[in-house]
Amino acid sequence: MPDVTETAEVETVEVETTEEKAAKAPKSVAKLEEEGDIAADYLEGLLDIADLDGDIDIDVENGRASLAIVGGNLKHLVGGEGEVLDSIQELTRLAVQTSTGDRSRLMLDIDGFRAGRRKELTALAEKMAEQAKTTGGSIKLDPMNAFERKIIHDTIQTLGLTSESDGEDPNRFVVIYPA
Repeated sequence: MPDVTETAEVETVEVETTEEKAAKAPKSVAKLEEEGDIAADYLEGLLDIADLDGDIDIDVENGRASLAIVGGNLKHLVGGEGEVLDSIQELTRLAVQTSTGDRSRLMLDIDGFRAGRRKELTALAEKMAEQAKTTGGSIKLDPMNAFERKIIHDTIQTLGLTSESDGEDPNRFVVIYPA
């Protein structure tokens, strides 16, 4: 009996759920302001529990709620490299999600840490972009968190070069490529 093998074509179809579509859709300013208010209430509660002073500024920037806690002695809420700040931000996002049912991408700054870090990383990206252009080779940066990598990527794109993230968290890093 002859050996007959059948070849079948398989088509892969990706299905996107309503929740996934909603997560990708930009939120209205009113929804983002609501997220900011919920987050501010949560943060005020944390500050009260810890008996800390601080004012909370709420804004909407780049399609996300943005909050900043300023004033008082808040350095310990940031941590050495922002690790405490990252944790408080994640807890605040969870509080917003619990209240609204929607995933939040809010950004939290405490004591100007992220604003200062943004300036440092923009300068680093500019310097490394120039080095990539001059040498014609790719530049691998040290591991960074998602916030830091995004600043590098945005700056590199503005300068007309390309960059990619590589590796696995917490050792994920950016590679900058010459034009």
